[in-house]
Amino acid sequence: MSTSQPFNPGDFGAAVIGTGFIGTVHAEALRRLGVKVTGLLGSSPERAAERARQIGVEKAYESLDQLLDDPAVNVVHVTSPNRFHFEQVKQILAAGRHVVCEKPLAVSSQESAELVKLAADSGLIAAVNYNIRFYPLNQHAHRMVRDGGLGEIRLISGHYLQDWLLHDTDWNWRLDPKEGGALRAVGDIGTHWIDLTNFISGQKVTSVFAELSTFIKTRQQPVGPVETFSQGGGGETVERQIETDDTALILLRYANGARGSLTVSQVSAGRKNSLQWEIDGSQSAASWHSETPDHLWIGHRGKPNEILQRDASLMNATGAAAAGLPGGHVEGFADTFYALYRNVYGAVAAGGPPDEPLYATFEDGHEEMLICDAVLRSAKEGCWVEIGS
Repeated sequence: MSTSQPFNPGDFGAAVIGTGFIGTVHAEALRRLGVKVTGLLGSSPERAAERARQIGVEKAYESLDQLLDDPAVNVVHVTSPNRFHFEQVKQILAAGRHVVCEKPLAVSSQESAELVKLAADSGLIAAVNYNIRFYPLNQHAHRMVRDGGLGEIRLISGHYLQDWLLHDTDWNWRLDPKEGGALRAVGDIGTHWIDLTNFISGQKVTSVFAELSTFIKTRQQPVGPVETFSQGGGGETVERQIETDDTALILLRYANGARGSLTVSQVSAGRKNSLQWEIDGSQSAASWHSETPDHLWIGHRGKPNEILQRDASLMNATGAAAAGLPGGHVEGFADTFYALYRNVYGAVAAGGPPDEPLYATFEDGHEEMLICDAVLRSAKEGCWVEIGS
């Protein structure tokens, strides 16, 4: 089992591609870790310079070539729109830099398969930013399942619900399939749930039966850039037809015979960022909710149920290693990036990936792309579809 290795964060420099909400989260987590953020690369030099000034980063790169020519850069964090991931990551690996890429890894499984091969051939650390794995109680649950704490896994269920695209005036680049890919709600947040539950349960999805729905078929796109989770400002707009999914209902089958169900939505009023999973085993069950992340429910048949509060002194070694604050001091979304990068940069310092990385690898990212392929085909054909078929 992999845990973070001691290292000196000051030995590393990292550049961030992307100046939006999530790029800023990456930069702030890196600085908290002690890794120097060498600079930002944006969609334009002007946007990069403005965001660098806002968050106190010294440099704004004018191009990816300029970024990769900087000898201070050891690791590149890719938070650009999905359609750029493939070419940017290829160039980064070819330049001999380690990479942390936002999900999804690419916009097709053909692209992600090529990135898996390139990363393996390079020997570099190549991680996908599935940060939700690094809530400490999810790490604890991963180890608990691995140690047989739930018995044989039988049922995996839950949801990932948001409301930030509830109105037809809500807009983000992810709504455009040319920018984000053919799947939107599933690709953006559904893959988070699938990666997380695969990681915790130790199981792989083998087939899916999916229904996709687009309830808001016409939206008002603002003229000019819009940051993720921002509210419409009432300015000039143009009408756009929408083809990507607002919601998804997905049934899942797993390699060990377990069954699963997932509901995904970006149009559920009042649900700001609600990821919930439950894993039912032959001995016990466990459940966790992202909006109360410091509590893990553990269910029993013959004794009282438990609520485990996040506290390193009460958790197993894997969960405790991910915790950065004392018990009772709630760790949230931004803390997961810190814990993830502590693990990734430990691997960079060690000179190669551990045998069983706790972070999501490019292989994991490719697996999510294969699942997305199957979801799209299942929704179109109305039948069960095997992963990779």
